[in-house]
Amino acid sequence: MALFDLPLDELREYRSESTEPEDFDAFWSKTLQEAREHDLNARFDLVDTGLTTVKVYDVTFAGFGGHPVKGWLTLPARVDGPVPLVVEFVGYGGGRGLPHQHLLWASSGRAHFVMDTRGQGSAWGGGGGTADPVGGAPAYPGFMTRGIDAPENYYYRRVFADAVRAIEAARSHPLTDAGRTVAIGASQGGGITIAVGGLVPDLAAIGPDVPFLCDYPRAATLTDRHPYREIGLYLKTHRGRTEDALRTLSYFDGVHFAARGRAPALFSAALEDQTCPPSTVFAAFNAWAHDDKTIEVYDFNDHEGGGPYQDAAKLRWLRSYA
Repeated sequence: MALFDLPLDELREYRSESTEPEDFDAFWSKTLQEAREHDLNARFDLVDTGLTTVKVYDVTFAGFGGHPVKGWLTLPARVDGPVPLVVEFVGYGGGRGLPHQHLLWASSGRAHFVMDTRGQGSAWGGGGGTADPVGGAPAYPGFMTRGIDAPENYYYRRVFADAVRAIEAARSHPLTDAGRTVAIGASQGGGITIAVGGLVPDLAAIGPDVPFLCDYPRAATLTDRHPYREIGLYLKTHRGRTEDALRTLSYFDGVHFAARGRAPALFSAALEDQTCPPSTVFAAFNAWAHDDKTIEVYDFNDHEGGGPYQDAAKLRWLRSYA
């Protein structure tokens, strides 16, 4: 697919037309307050993986609603004090996978925590093990329209609350340095990373790659690829619900979390990305409130983005922060 979105010079100036709800901050304050009414109850169970250069813990913590959420914590095998912490969120349909799939960040001398995404983990990768026990109104198959009838019911309310709790859980381990905590993720994981960047005030840095869940009004009408296409297919059946759906989605738009970003940020975008169009990524990047921000652009890549090249860029970049 050749370039289909705005030219790069226009992308750098693009601003989303997504309307921020007046009670955005109150909504998220209440959501996190409700989540924190449940004890975090983070458990770290050492597992025998056959790996000798790292230690791996099977983690369970209480997410939204007190529901159990899984994760892996991987540490360098020989550490005697707290090390910088990288918390990672995974892409749409994936789960935490298997421990040996997550060795990069522990190999750099950091702790690495990867969060399972509730209800997902069955579309690719090594699987997941976290249920989503909350029901919802009629929805198109997938996750994008689950609970879209109201912000209080929307699926990503639970996921974003889980993500904040994941950072709290990972920071509670004695060998992680809470003051040097970084959030990263690609695609859906990038969108979750931006949300966390707007909800957690003291992160050292964030690194969202080709992020999903940004600039819904444009994304839902620009691309016919899933997952964004789920929104249009839902509205194709539920005629006349567009305004209500966009209102719900506005509480979960990365653009509005970005306006509250308080950490240095390294974004990435791919100019042939039809899954997360570059204008939607730049909408969040341009709105990111912290002055220390940069974006890597991959001219001829689709949703794979920078792949291993972006991993290398993050390794270099994070030396200054964690």
